[in-house]
Amino acid sequence: MLVQVPSREVLWTPPAPRSTAMWKFMEVGLAPIRQGAPHRSHVPSPRLLLRGSPKLCREPPLPRDPVDPASTAVITITERESDLVATTWEDLRDAVRRCSNALRQAGVRPSDVVAGFVSNHLESVVAMLATAAVGAIWTGISPDNGVSAVLDRLLQIKPTVLFSDNGMLYNGKNWSSVDKTTEVAVALKEAGLKHVVVIDNLSGVGLGLEDLKAKGLDAQEYKSFLSRPTPALRAAAAFSSALHPLLQRHDRPPKAIVHTALGTLIQHIKEHGLHGSVSSRSRMLYYTTTSWMMWHWSVSALAMGATIILYTGSPFKPHGYLSLPRLLSSLQVTHFGTSAAYLTALEANNVLPVNDPSLDLSPSRPSTPPPPPSPIHLPLRLQGLPPRVQLSSITGGTDIISLFGAPCPLLPVYTGEIQCAGLGMALKSVDSASGDRLPADEPGDLVCVKPFPCQPLTFFGPDGDKRYRAAYFERFDDPATGAPIWHHGDFIRIPDPAVGNLVMLGRSDGVLKPAGVRFGSAEIYNVLTRFFAAEVEDALCVGRRRATDTDETVCLFIVPAEGKKFDDDLRARLKSVIKAELSPRHVPGVVEECGGGIPKTSNGKKIEVAVKQILSGMAVKTNASVANPEALDWFREWAKAH
Repeated sequence: MLVQVPSREVLWTPPAPRSTAMWKFMEVGLAPIRQGAPHRSHVPSPRLLLRGSPKLCREPPLPRDPVDPASTAVITITERESDLVATTWEDLRDAVRRCSNALRQAGVRPSDVVAGFVSNHLESVVAMLATAAVGAIWTGISPDNGVSAVLDRLLQIKPTVLFSDNGMLYNGKNWSSVDKTTEVAVALKEAGLKHVVVIDNLSGVGLGLEDLKAKGLDAQEYKSFLSRPTPALRAAAAFSSALHPLLQRHDRPPKAIVHTALGTLIQHIKEHGLHGSVSSRSRMLYYTTTSWMMWHWSVSALAMGATIILYTGSPFKPHGYLSLPRLLSSLQVTHFGTSAAYLTALEANNVLPVNDPSLDLSPSRPSTPPPPPSPIHLPLRLQGLPPRVQLSSITGGTDIISLFGAPCPLLPVYTGEIQCAGLGMALKSVDSASGDRLPADEPGDLVCVKPFPCQPLTFFGPDGDKRYRAAYFERFDDPATGAPIWHHGDFIRIPDPAVGNLVMLGRSDGVLKPAGVRFGSAEIYNVLTRFFAAEVEDALCVGRRRATDTDETVCLFIVPAEGKKFDDDLRARLKSVIKAELSPRHVPGVVEECGGGIPKTSNGKKIEVAVKQILSGMAVKTNASVANPEALDWFREWAKAH
């Protein structure tokens, strides 16, 4: 089919993106969808925007355009390079067909829940796609999570089938998951779990099937499960329904966000095809785990006919800082997804892959999701990577399982900025108190003033719609229409509304406001990264305002780099540089060494809000999403003493 492609200005034109034009183009050009009536309100989620009888593709979400069935669809690899396994499109389709039929035979029906306690490999992708084919709900969590964190998520959604690894290789060590799987499965059995499928991902540690059977569960090894004799059923029967949820994700504290299969895939096709130039000639490696929304995002590259490369292990094994660059070169990766922290680690250690003559990184196109992009990353792109490699910072989140700020092959890359708003995403910066729209380059809350198809369907469980509305739609109304608009919780600047470029300033609920001057913690972190990378390993910057305080105090807690010491000299230099680089208002009133480490979630995100509340005298309950709860205990003791 030949499609006349509108200009970017038609699809995204200030002062508000032409969402209708964008999604109309998607309907005609990328997927044969019958769109519903115009949708003027964000609530109720994407039901109206996606109503009709969509027919997206014959198999979920494999490419519409023909690909050679014998060509490679998926490459799975670990730190042990000899573990590399290539899977063809023909074999992938067959595995999805057999797995979906086995799920049906196991009694899985549309809207049932299938969970994966799995790492990033072929079997997890097959299980997710097969779940989509049945029309059931899929949720994934990585085996590096503890039992409490897993149950905190899965008990509330009551899966009937659990796929689980028996272990994984990480940082040169074998880590068994057999005991954790048994403990998780026994607890979930009381909530309705019936079947456990164990993936033999790590040799020599067993599968634990007999223990599971002794607990009254149907337990099978993955290959045996797929070998069940079943009738030949089409793999995509249920996937065509837009209202069958595909993806279930979690935030902090864990809340189960249900996303639609169709809305998610439309958004991902747009982002991969139009923003990322992903095609059947592409190879994508995203360094991620199944707990992160970027895993789902990267798997959707299959819909473009791209080869996806699934890596599990440390980014610094087995070849130190050059481990991933060597992998990108040997596998001819065209699209590489990583984090700002990884690029900072390379830069802090003066690692320049472009100087290694054994590496060919010319096809690569790295993308880095926030934490907010530090200005130091552009020099890395210029010095450490080939000049034709585009460095693309992106932002979005679990809430929309996709992007608000996206790359663009037609626009320049500027230091510290995300190139543009995603096509069809009507982003604005508004005043946090009044909700009024702000002029260009004024910091404010990120909102989206028009509906988009990847809005969540609901929250899982009782009062799901009510909790969903409260989370995103009760903070701001559109001044023009009075209708509720999406509030994302990020603090941003939009330097040029005609382009929609974004500067991320941190979470808006953790915004610092000493003497009435608002700024985000990312501004402080950027200074530390730029000037103190060799002396400061990590940091947390939050505001403190107790009931007796007349103003907010900016508190900066430092974890010194290995072999370095925190002292009055470092404290003074930190304050001096922050004052010079930012302003006197940015200078922290408190700069202290953090004796308990920086509290983080299991996904590695800093927990700023809870620390802010603790320092301000509030009672904060630690939940299982905190990877290192002892760090919060340290802040509680510090707050008592200061």
